[in-house]
Amino acid sequence: MQETLQEFLVTEISEQEYYDGIIRFIYSGNIRCGEYECNQFVVKKMDLLNFIVFEEYVIDKKREIHNSFAISKSKLLSSINDYAKKQGFIIRSFERAN
Repeated sequence: MQETLQEFLVTEISEQEYYDGIIRFIYSGNIRCGEYECNQFVVKKMDLLNFIVFEEYVIDKKREIHNSFAISKSKLLSSINDYAKKQGFIIRSFERAN
């Protein structure tokens, strides 16, 4: 899981704009379940506190999911914000969205 999480962070938290979109999706209380399609990965919100992150490919017109892992909201936010801080991004707090 840790290796896939690190690959997710490197790939998807590469610009402030990408970071902002993912963080808004995670924090949004109006989205109880759904998917956020990033560049290479998909963040699937199972409920307000649980997520699955995975790589998605279309092969022969069929959706294939690789390298998935389940993660809690707090662990995902902590990992993303720690990585974004190292990249020099502005860290967003959408606590009012909860």
